[in-house]
Amino acid sequence: MSVSPLTPSASSASRYIAIEGPTGVGKTALAKRLAGSLSADLVLEEVEQNPFLERFYRDGRAAALPAQMFFLFARARQIEDLRQSDLFSSVRISDYLFTRDRLFAELNLDPEELKLYEQIVDNLAVDPPVPDLVIYLQASVDALLQRLGRRNAIYDRFVDRSYLERLTDGYARFFHDYDDGPLLIVNASAIDPVNNDADYEQLFKQIERTTGGRHFFNPAAAALA
Repeated sequence: MSVSPLTPSASSASRYIAIEGPTGVGKTALAKRLAGSLSADLVLEEVEQNPFLERFYRDGRAAALPAQMFFLFARARQIEDLRQSDLFSSVRISDYLFTRDRLFAELNLDPEELKLYEQIVDNLAVDPPVPDLVIYLQASVDALLQRLGRRNAIYDRFVDRSYLERLTDGYARFFHDYDDGPLLIVNASAIDPVNNDADYEQLFKQIERTTGGRHFFNPAAAALA
């Protein structure tokens, strides 16, 4: 099945879109597909480049601090590069939101490590731009585990249910209080906007309509109504 042409009209309302959600939910793949529809530049988290990530998932807290610091510095560098290249010169799609970095720090670091992290963040004085739209992909832990099994990245095999439960809870708390800008919350447990063209078109139309406030997209519930 070929997807019907999608016009980039959403770019007029959303010039910087950030896609967020827990590990395995599909944010990077969706960012790439959405960037194709909007002829947008991609800003991707440097996951594969983090040399501490596999050790973190394998050993837990022993590698939490260096893994966190690698991501912090990489994200700060990307934001500075964006500012120097004029963030608003084109549409940009990112697979992460900088301000949720603290979510992972609080989840993975011990109290002394968290203090050090906070001192470093303060010294970096990063002033990240606020996205014109944040897309928060939600999914059940069971769905995340299934997707991680299919993705089969080197470190995915070490991600366990307990960690995903804590992570999804952390994301729910973070976005419950999020009010920096427009937010689209997507129930991604039962849809596949990356590989299913109908799901993608439906989500894309919702993105086009979302220009302010907090919105929920749950096509599975609507189909049962």
